[in-house]
Amino acid sequence: MDNQQDSCSCDARATVRTEKLKTDLSTRLNRVEGQVRGIKNMIAQDAYCDDVLNQITAAQAALAAVSRLLLKNHIQGCVMAKIKAGDTEIIDELLLTINKML
Repeated sequence: MDNQQDSCSCDARATVRTEKLKTDLSTRLNRVEGQVRGIKNMIAQDAYCDDVLNQITAAQAALAAVSRLLLKNHIQGCVMAKIKAGDTEIIDELLLTINKML
């Protein structure tokens, strides 16, 4: 693993994340939440369409960054552990998830 302090461990359908990872994800999601509230206010205030669209694009990019961070930790933690334990079905699950993300 590149950064073990950001790893997670999983058991059945639950994942135990480090406090650092939880904090990082929460901070990023709080920013996204703020951006979405700002977009809602822009709509209510009849802001120029292009400005609203640019803010939507920024919120989508921020949410995509959250997904990438979570995916990285999922692969380095849960997926790697399951493969080492002989569970290769995790690869099909991962591919399905990545297809949904794309």
